[in-house]
Amino acid sequence: MKTTHVTLSSPSPVTLGTWPTPVEPLPRLAAALGLGQHDLLIKRDDLTGLGGGGNKVRKLEWTVGAAIADGADTLVTTGAPQSNHARLTAAAAARLGIRSVLVFPAAGGRSQSGNLVLDGLLGAHVVWSDAADRAALDAAAAAVCAHLSEQGARPALIPFGGSSAVGALGYVRCGEELSEQVPDLERAVVALGSGGTMAGLVASLGPDRVLGVDTGALDDPLPVVAAFVADLLPEPVRPEQLQMRSDQVGSGYGNLTEAVKSALTVAARTEGIILDPIYTGRAMAGLIAAVEDGSIRPGRTTVFVHTGGLPGLFGHQAAVAYGENSVISGL
Repeated sequence: MKTTHVTLSSPSPVTLGTWPTPVEPLPRLAAALGLGQHDLLIKRDDLTGLGGGGNKVRKLEWTVGAAIADGADTLVTTGAPQSNHARLTAAAAARLGIRSVLVFPAAGGRSQSGNLVLDGLLGAHVVWSDAADRAALDAAAAAVCAHLSEQGARPALIPFGGSSAVGALGYVRCGEELSEQVPDLERAVVALGSGGTMAGLVASLGPDRVLGVDTGALDDPLPVVAAFVADLLPEPVRPEQLQMRSDQVGSGYGNLTEAVKSALTVAARTEGIILDPIYTGRAMAGLIAAVEDGSIRPGRTTVFVHTGGLPGLFGHQAAVAYGENSVISGL
């Protein structure tokens, strides 16, 4: 038996989400940031439907579609223990009636909260690895696939974060939705993690209209994004043509910064929008910084792409503590 690696020659996607996701105005948040009442909108890709929602559903429609067409009966993927992608891979497998195996680094912690709770409810098998870096984790996942094949299974290895040129096709479609929903779109702001979400938006909307806010998931994300885009467009986009803010990473990927705390609070208290501390919180902090430095200006239409991730908040001890300490007692 073989391990399936998805390619651009893959067939049509499976249907996992609910499309198109809505676009909603954010007038109170816009006013709080110094923008006009109609300047700021939100694309609700936290409402994609499957397994708690989030941007990974769009990618999984394509990568899992290819795996199923190739005869897979088991989905294998990697990530951190609180991975949104891993949670939604497990949800996709449950929806399709097949098995999921999630390979996590043991050093990442085994907190039984947040996404890990949902992984268990969704029936995922978790393999804890002693991998110290991404390459070692990939090797561990390949070994799991080999073991499954020896047992007679047909495993498909779904890429880290669901990100590949194939997975990015889901965000080409998202860009097409945005073009129809917001014809005067000036800028889409999105978290930049494993690169596929931004790549698909760039391929659809162009590099001038997409601002990625680096979350620290990759050491050097722009070449990764550019490589995905090169597989989607006849004319490549150079890394230097891409727009990215790298000022919200702070001391590291998993750490909660003061700017992100402020972003979580203002989004929640002005619009009732809940963000997570790693991805959407950083993306909103980057949007706020862009307004403050004038790179996002009043009178132009900006869309914040909400990529989901709420369960991860409950697995992040610093974010939980911050929320508990923010409770307003009494009248």
